[in-house]
Amino acid sequence: MKITETNLKDAYIIANQKFEDNRGFFIESFKLREFEKITGESNFVQDNHSKSSKGVLRGLHYQIQHVQGKLVRCISGAVFDVIVDLRKSSPTFGKWFGIKLSENNLQLWVPPGFAHGFYTLTDFAEVQYKVTDYYYPEYDRTLLWSDINLGIEWAIDGDPILSEKDLKGKTFDECEKYD
Repeated sequence: MKITETNLKDAYIIANQKFEDNRGFFIESFKLREFEKITGESNFVQDNHSKSSKGVLRGLHYQIQHVQGKLVRCISGAVFDVIVDLRKSSPTFGKWFGIKLSENNLQLWVPPGFAHGFYTLTDFAEVQYKVTDYYYPEYDRTLLWSDINLGIEWAIDGDPILSEKDLKGKTFDECEKYD
């Protein structure tokens, strides 16, 4: 497992070793003791899996209570994955980070206190992620993906396909944040 820091405090890119031969490949996609060396104690409670068509943008999502950490990977296709630090006490508060995730064996650790979203770059993409708390719809919030004050450089080709929820996202100035 190779860990690389991002420009955001506590967020990391994780590359796991891939073993290939004429049969295919094998990857240890998660190893708790290695993961906890960078994050401290973790308690994943749920695995999520989504499939999206080209041009779909999901996010930027977060929960204002029952805050979730996420370990994100793309297992098929490719996405541009984006996180925004919403922790007022963080030195990287209000900053963003983006990375292309694909079958490139990279994962992104999204610490609690961040908004998260992705844009589908290929005909289809499947994204899997572990979360550290359950989903509570009453605490679900959306940060507006296109807020010009954030300056996110999305790898978007044309108009993204958005849910009603994502169309109604709040700007960074308007959205609820963490202490």
